[in-house]
Amino acid sequence: MPAVTLAIAGAGLRGETYARHAIAGGRGRVVAIAEPDTHRRHRLMAEFDIDPQHAYEDWRDLAAQPRLADAVIVATQDRMHAGPAVAFADLGYHILLEKPMAPTEPEATAIAEAAIRNKVIFAVCHVLRYTPYTRMVRQLLAEGKIGRLVSVQHLEPVGWWHHAHSFVRGNWRRSDTSGPMLLTKSCHDIDWLVHLFGSNPTRVSSFGSLTHFRASERPAEAADRCMDCPLKQTCPYSAEKFYLAALADESQHFWPLGAITTEFTEPAVREALRTGPYGRCVYASDNDVVDHQVVTMEFADGATCSFTMSAFTPAEHRHTRLLGTHGYLDGDGRSVRYVDFRTGHEETIDAFGEAGPTAADGHGGGDEALTEAFLAAVAAGDPSLLSSDATQSLATHRVVWAAEEARRTGTVITLAG
Repeated sequence: MPAVTLAIAGAGLRGETYARHAIAGGRGRVVAIAEPDTHRRHRLMAEFDIDPQHAYEDWRDLAAQPRLADAVIVATQDRMHAGPAVAFADLGYHILLEKPMAPTEPEATAIAEAAIRNKVIFAVCHVLRYTPYTRMVRQLLAEGKIGRLVSVQHLEPVGWWHHAHSFVRGNWRRSDTSGPMLLTKSCHDIDWLVHLFGSNPTRVSSFGSLTHFRASERPAEAADRCMDCPLKQTCPYSAEKFYLAALADESQHFWPLGAITTEFTEPAVREALRTGPYGRCVYASDNDVVDHQVVTMEFADGATCSFTMSAFTPAEHRHTRLLGTHGYLDGDGRSVRYVDFRTGHEETIDAFGEAGPTAADGHGGGDEALTEAFLAAVAAGDPSLLSSDATQSLATHRVVWAAEEARRTGTVITLAG
């Protein structure tokens, strides 16, 4: 079977990751790219052997051409998803769209309508759906191992350094330039929880705030930049300490270090920290997204779910407890402890997934598995090979927007059936 041809619209860390998985798996071939960063564009042109005439600065220039590939990976910044997704759907490209779909419901609705209207295969990169761990948990639920699912407790441990990197200093630090934390980081988790229950919630509530990473929490001796700060050796958020340690570890060069520099040398890192956003004190940035949030969901059958996102953890796999009428599952992203109430039997069941929890690790194998599923669906012309479509992704995004409205207004939101 010939390889699926791919275009990349937005060749940042996520677009680059999916493209590399496509090529590594032998199912995909990148033939066009649109990326405004000259260094990144030329590097990937060389890596993927892209014809220079099919390399563009702007996705609009790519969309102005006749269709050049079977499918497109849309991985532009969050607030730039709607334009390219709709345009490429109208051109007949199958679409792999980085999450979230879009920052607002009207934009996400326009994307879904374009995908449906043009009958293209469409997937949002909800990579948690595709991990070996998720397949195992879903199978245990389908087999009735714990009876009827009554309640779920789910923790997303973002990690103190990851939160400081991405959501205090990084591209996702502000709601007005990216989106609320629940959307940009945790739409993965809300989608995953709905995937486990097999239905959308009927009511949601939420609480959370920006508690720590703000000026009122700043130590009196702290400087505006970590490089100048007398507290840098003891501060858990010291940019100098963190990024120089990352420089010494090649596995961290692609991410997170690749977000701040293209040259992996100590002088380059120090210059980036002196002049760029990643060197700012976490108490003197312009961030406004929450650093902790709780979402509570109720389903039509009376089942409930609590989701907690927190910056104040190690960066590790999600932790989930699934409470059923006949049993209990306690999972950590790799294995689950299973207790059968009927027999008293207890065992640990392993998903045999080796990948770690972060973007650098491939999200527990989800990045690779999603890419493979998307390419298989395109090659076969069979969207059923994907676990969700445009309509389903839009529905779980609507849960996120409802939860964020509940947090802002202090109300319980009832969702349409």
